[in-house]
Amino acid sequence: MGSMDSEIVLDLFPWLKVYKDGTIERTAGVEVVPPGLDPQTHVLSKDVVIAPEPHVSARIYRPNFLTKGPKLPLVVYFHGGAFCVASPAFPNYHTSLDKLVAEADVIVLSVGYRIAPEYPLPTAYLDSWTALQWVASHKEEYVNNETWIKDFVDLDRVYLVGDSAGANIAHHLALRIKDSDPGLNLKVLGIGMIHPYFWGTNRIGSEFADGIRKELVDKWWLYVCPSDKGCDDPLINPFVDGSPDLAGLGCDRVLVIVAEKDILKDRGRFYYDKLVKSEWKGKVEIMENEGEDHVFHIFNPESDKAKSLINRLAAFLNQGMAVNVE
Repeated sequence: MGSMDSEIVLDLFPWLKVYKDGTIERTAGVEVVPPGLDPQTHVLSKDVVIAPEPHVSARIYRPNFLTKGPKLPLVVYFHGGAFCVASPAFPNYHTSLDKLVAEADVIVLSVGYRIAPEYPLPTAYLDSWTALQWVASHKEEYVNNETWIKDFVDLDRVYLVGDSAGANIAHHLALRIKDSDPGLNLKVLGIGMIHPYFWGTNRIGSEFADGIRKELVDKWWLYVCPSDKGCDDPLINPFVDGSPDLAGLGCDRVLVIVAEKDILKDRGRFYYDKLVKSEWKGKVEIMENEGEDHVFHIFNPESDKAKSLINRLAAFLNQGMAVNVE
């Protein structure tokens, strides 16, 4: 909790407040639920430690009733929260991933990367890369292999999926996979980007008409990323000079999902257009959630449009399965 006798020096609405004495009060994304069996979806989950030091954890999900039949794809999921709030145990994310596993019939590993300001960027990217290395290690026989991955996952069918900040992470990891040396021993078929968190100094599209929200997004980014490049740091703006070429994405398929009322929607559309025009050889799709705002499906998972989003994402994952089998 914040020190109520202190002056608020920074209000990162709706996520957190920073007081003059340095105290941080998180005002959203702090609730947690335990893993376990969800009676509605029949999805089972548990928490795992990926690395003890620095501490990186995850919550892993699977259908409760599994046989020794064909192994399932793995979705490595990165939650949103502007890099400074939320976790895999946040109830809204837990519920959303229960629904995704049930709909798509996949295994999900939701990564608990460390968040700012206690761990400023690029910590979230480094932790997420550690999680991918941990997943890849299951291709070898190690004492600490996670049985749910070893027994039920086809490691030649891996997807990176995230919403908001998590979609940003998925993009950067897909670039790093192709350029990694000596290389990550992992086949990533595609990335699913839900309402991706990309930004930039110069306004585009509807950002001209929504100056208040643009200032909020500016403030969020400048707080979590102490960079002299500001909102044109390549981590948040993948199209400034010096950013990696999109042709280097280490996957075959991409799904970009944007929301009509989201201040970030034109950045997502711009990403889609740039990818179409790049020399990347894969296939990219785009979906727009009409009449909805940023990550609405996390906060209203029972709505028809949230169900439609999950269905589309599941179809994207299942389409990859069909192509791989043929």
